[in-house]
Amino acid sequence: MSEQHVDIDAYVAGLLAPNQAAGVEKHIDGCEVCRMDSVSLREMQEFLGEVPPEAMLEGYPDDADLVLQRTLRQVRTEKTAARRRSRFLTAAAAVVAAAALVTGGVLVGQSTTSQPQQVAIPTTTQPQGVRFANSTDSTTGARLVVRVTPAAGWARVNAAVSGIPAGEQCRLIVVGKDGTRESAGSWVVPNNEAGGTTLDGSALIPAQDITSVLVETTDGKRYVTTNI
Repeated sequence: MSEQHVDIDAYVAGLLAPNQAAGVEKHIDGCEVCRMDSVSLREMQEFLGEVPPEAMLEGYPDDADLVLQRTLRQVRTEKTAARRRSRFLTAAAAVVAAAALVTGGVLVGQSTTSQPQQVAIPTTTQPQGVRFANSTDSTTGARLVVRVTPAAGWARVNAAVSGIPAGEQCRLIVVGKDGTRESAGSWVVPNNEAGGTTLDGSALIPAQDITSVLVETTDGKRYVTTNI
């Protein structure tokens, strides 16, 4: 969140004391920006919270990128400016769903027996230590929604980015409390893609040591930063 507004991230994550949460709710009632941020973050939290743990495993089949690209292409066909906000959230949900589909293909492909296999239904419980954050930069207009999932000495980073002009060469940077910077992914914003880009990456920084995530260009122009 920007410094002019309350801590929506901690509020949505349920990390605030009752009196603090009441103060945030009072602020949200009179602040359109924070109210919309709260709605967006809850939707993003629901989307990402439904991903089974298996969807976060490393290793994908050869056609994994093709599956994700087709899914994103379908989302990108929506061009109406009035739907930019919902398209941003839909893109995030689509990639999460595609990741789950790809992982399902991996699990099925590994079965070598002819006997029917028992399929375990994954729970929707969040892994311990997962954190969410989001920010909109008032100067650039860029928006970043992030989920950080702890791993053994590193972190998985899922992000949805919008509001960056087409053609920009961008990097998703994770910053540790000691100032360490790690790239969790990079991309070139395609034409008609200012409405939303989704990324799944990782960083060699323990999740509990991550203090912020930011988006900047390869020549150092910073578009948006969110504190974790």
